[in-house]
Amino acid sequence: MLIQEVILENFMSYEYARVPFKPGVNVICGPNGAGKSSLLLAISVALGQSYTERSRKLSDLIRWGKDRARVTLILDNSKRGGRRPVPKYSKDQIFLTRVLRRDGKYWFELENRAATKQDVERLLGRFGVDPDNMLIIMHQNMVEQFTVLSSVEKLRMVEAAVGLEPFRENVLQAQRKLTRILSQEESVGKLLESAEQTLNYWREQYERYQEKKQLQTKRRFLERELAWAEVERREGILKGLEAERHRDEEALNRIEAEMKTVKAHLDSQQSQQQMLKAEVKVVFSERLNFEREIAENEVTLSLCEQLLTETSFLESAIQKNASQFKLMRSENLRAMLESARERIAKVNERLKENQARLQNLEEAVGKITEEILDNRVQLALLQYRRENALANLERIDAALKEAKSHLNDVIIKAEQTGTRIAVLKSVAEIQDEIRVTDGHLAALADISEDIERMYESYSKLYLELKEKAQLVAENREKTLEEVKVRMDAWRNVMQSLLDRVNLEYQKIMSQALATGEVRLANGHDIETAGLEILVGFKGGKPVPLDSYTQSGGERTTATMSFLLALQQHVRSPFRAVDEYDIHMDPKNRELIARMLLALIQDALAQYIVITPSQITFAQEGVNIITVQNVEGKSVVREVA
Repeated sequence: MLIQEVILENFMSYEYARVPFKPGVNVICGPNGAGKSSLLLAISVALGQSYTERSRKLSDLIRWGKDRARVTLILDNSKRGGRRPVPKYSKDQIFLTRVLRRDGKYWFELENRAATKQDVERLLGRFGVDPDNMLIIMHQNMVEQFTVLSSVEKLRMVEAAVGLEPFRENVLQAQRKLTRILSQEESVGKLLESAEQTLNYWREQYERYQEKKQLQTKRRFLERELAWAEVERREGILKGLEAERHRDEEALNRIEAEMKTVKAHLDSQQSQQQMLKAEVKVVFSERLNFEREIAENEVTLSLCEQLLTETSFLESAIQKNASQFKLMRSENLRAMLESARERIAKVNERLKENQARLQNLEEAVGKITEEILDNRVQLALLQYRRENALANLERIDAALKEAKSHLNDVIIKAEQTGTRIAVLKSVAEIQDEIRVTDGHLAALADISEDIERMYESYSKLYLELKEKAQLVAENREKTLEEVKVRMDAWRNVMQSLLDRVNLEYQKIMSQALATGEVRLANGHDIETAGLEILVGFKGGKPVPLDSYTQSGGERTTATMSFLLALQQHVRSPFRAVDEYDIHMDPKNRELIARMLLALIQDALAQYIVITPSQITFAQEGVNIITVQNVEGKSVVREVA
């Protein structure tokens, strides 16, 4: 950015002035109080610099008795290499104006249109101009101010001037990113720790919930097992009843078979008894006949014995009635007696036989009667057993019917719990397990189904935080590497710059019969890294440049030597310095002037130098502008 002309209206001591500038060196000279510094201040104000001389308000820069002031810069926008510096404007000149009002209000204008400070900053940024950088615009006394700046401030000022701020910004950006990541890592770590604690709580609850689910599953299985165990129990009862019925039916069959046998025996025995009784009757009748016959024979015998004893009676009787009693003769009587005795003996013999037979028959009848009685008792018992068996069968049939009904019911109920399973435990054992399970479930009654959702939610959150923590850790490592790489890049480019500046600085200082060094301090830490300028005069060892060690002239010589050494690296095509040589001896003043003219040979560079004297710059190629105060007004005149 080159300034072609500055137009001042009611600015400080200027009522109206047009000051032309050329590429290369522009020297503004004149006596003290003429308005030289005011001209540079006007340029600074137009560029939006916050600096004002003696820290005055902008409204104090308005000429006394006027309500407003105006400073206009005519900037060169002519094509270079077929392209304008600011393509937005298709003109060779850009008018930048700043208007100041007595009431404290001010504004910018670009091409006679209102503009914001940001618009101006964007415009200047295209040219690499930072009006607040004293290495670009060094107002009066800023040479001294530069010496008292910290090394950190000096370095950052150099970075801004040469356009290395992006390297620093890259590092700072990476460090800010690292700080954010570290903060994020700490935050995520705390969240992760808190989430882990919370997750541990919910994990315990979830484990209890899983235990509850397992117990519920177990209980459902136990209910299923109990249902089918009940089926098996009912089936066992049914089988038992069926087996009992089968046994009772077999027993009934045996009883009926036995009854049939006993009845057959009884019928046979009764028939036999009847036969024996009939035979006894017959034998008894024979006995009666035998006894009657015996009795008759005994009568006969008795009669014959009586007749024999009474022979005489019998003989007279026989004699009287010989025909009737012929047989009653003694011989006959004896024969009859003997015959009767024989018959009685035979009948007695037969009677004995009859008695023996009758006794046998009676014994047989008694025996068979006893047997009949036994069989009748046995038959009665069998009948009783049969009735009991029939009653039991009836009871079993009823029980079987009821058992089948219950079995069907429990099967239907069991099928509702699931398909049939093998059961190895009894109903009582399963019921005991159910009671124990119910006890455990009662202890977990406070566990709801929401716990699973909460655990899953916190598990997901924990995993997300863990992944995020891992990602943040990875980002931290990447950013650490990025910081290192960017820091190395910044340090390398800065060291390379300062190495070149140091060579030029040492060369200039040697012409001033002095030594010096420009070096990077604390290059490992961008926050504390600084620029150290060492200087040694009169054969002394180079020491840091400060406001206490060196004289005013020495500080100015060293500072200007550094600025000159830096010039070829400064981005801004426009630079200005106010009264740098006020404390210099003539030799160093001439040296610095000569070096400045030697360095500013590029037609695209523009340097404004304010000095009380033009003598040191009185040579070809230098634009000399004089300023004088005439009746309280600054008047500008171009000498060459």
